[in-house]
Amino acid sequence: MTVSTTAEPSSRYLADPGHGTAFTDHLVTARWSADTGWQDLALGPLRELSLHPGTSALHYGQAVFEGLKAFVQQDGGVAVFRPRDNAARFARSAARLAMPVLPDELFMTALDLLVRADAPWLTDNPQHALYVRPLMFASEVNLLMREATEFTFVLMAFVAAGYFGDGAGPVTVMIARDHARALPGGTGDVKCAANYAPTLLTQRRAREAGCQQVVWLDPDERRWVEELGAMNLFFVVDGALVTPRLTGNFLPGITRDTLLALAARAGYEVRERPVSVDDWREGCRSGAITETFACGTAATVTPIGRVRDGDGAFTVGTGNEGPVTAALRTALLDAQHGRLPDVSHWLHRID
Repeated sequence: MTVSTTAEPSSRYLADPGHGTAFTDHLVTARWSADTGWQDLALGPLRELSLHPGTSALHYGQAVFEGLKAFVQQDGGVAVFRPRDNAARFARSAARLAMPVLPDELFMTALDLLVRADAPWLTDNPQHALYVRPLMFASEVNLLMREATEFTFVLMAFVAAGYFGDGAGPVTVMIARDHARALPGGTGDVKCAANYAPTLLTQRRAREAGCQQVVWLDPDERRWVEELGAMNLFFVVDGALVTPRLTGNFLPGITRDTLLALAARAGYEVRERPVSVDDWREGCRSGAITETFACGTAATVTPIGRVRDGDGAFTVGTGNEGPVTAALRTALLDAQHGRLPDVSHWLHRID
């Protein structure tokens, strides 16, 4: 797969950037050591990193990341959506892995530098956004099994379109019965790199079964619905909006939190409570559950049309996108693009 790193955004990449390959021109870096703290914050050209094979993160997994987006606004400017919430979650992830906390203001300064430099990659295409990826990893060259004493922070970006291709319709998902994504007391509620590799085998099996994503269940009873991939789930139950309550096993999504607020403002009844696979299947059969959708920074709001569970399957509602899903996606996009009053101060403007 070709990766764009050219000084001038090519029309081909801007027309169809996909997700995760159309990298922009710049990189922000900073370093931390136990002796000096954070230093050397700098904006430079996008470049490869040179790592010693004994770099600690490659062996012991001290690496955390985030994902957030910048959008063209109604007035033609550019703003990043809820970056301070990402900064706070980035800090929680680092603390959980015994890594140094990047101060919020350093996070925001790095963000301003990068987005201001690479904003020209954004067009007025409403399907496109600038996806910003902060990353911190243990860069000390030492294979002693302990927390590292040197870390590197990297901030990069790429132009992103739809996570599920062109986003033309609801996705089909598979319930994971053999593996769990996270364990009680583990790291399921932070964004560390080690959370993701163990999910890839099940994701492959889902693709082989004709599904686009995996539904993860609780690790104890394998009964309660928790996540879709790395996305939060919502159900429309008897007209109310229901989402699994946070248990510590899965990520407290910023998009999830945004949709809860937008739904309440729009007058929907909102509930956070457990939802079992049996509840989901029976609710779809009886007509009580009319819609299910997933949400996240990358996927925005994605409807679920069909669910595979072992040798069986069931359809959600009509199998098509429902009106609540469509309305909440529109509200989310309007908030991100500055088409709604920013009463919650979610938008961080870039000069």
